[in-house]
Amino acid sequence: MIQNVTVYCASSSQLATVYRESAVSLGGAIALRGWGVIYGGDSAGLMGAVADGACAAGGRVIGIIPQRLYDAGIRNPRCHEIVVARDMRHRKEILESRGDAMIAMPGGLGTLEEFFEVVVGRQLGFHSKPIVLLNIAGYFNPLLAMIEHGIEHHFIKAACRGLYFVAESVEDAVDYLGRHDKP
Repeated sequence: MIQNVTVYCASSSQLATVYRESAVSLGGAIALRGWGVIYGGDSAGLMGAVADGACAAGGRVIGIIPQRLYDAGIRNPRCHEIVVARDMRHRKEILESRGDAMIAMPGGLGTLEEFFEVVVGRQLGFHSKPIVLLNIAGYFNPLLAMIEHGIEHHFIKAACRGLYFVAESVEDAVDYLGRHDKP
């Protein structure tokens, strides 16, 4: 059963409105399903927007933040729980272990790294958690084309397409996870 959904996303605040609106909507949709949000613990960018959406819908928000950022005052006071990790590697370990499902929203290098780490973990059998790539406004289209390029040239197995679900909307993402929310 899904109790918590880990959301990987951007901390940048210089993003188009469509991304922020989707992040607020995602946080709210997760909360309305009765699931908690596990995320990077920041109040900026899409991270803060996901947390805001979940809180506005009465959901529980758990932030995972590295000690160095916590000490610098980078954290969201709206979190119901803040877990301080030793470093970024430890943060990713906690994000993965505390979530029963993962959603990668548009983001930068850190988000891409987190997405690929959980996909490879699933490929290698370290977990079987559902993973969603939330392709808001076609943000991930170039990445998906690159994966297809890797498949075409035999660097990536075609079966890897089944390791994650590409959702074009918040509703598709949450509905997909809902199909995996079984005891």
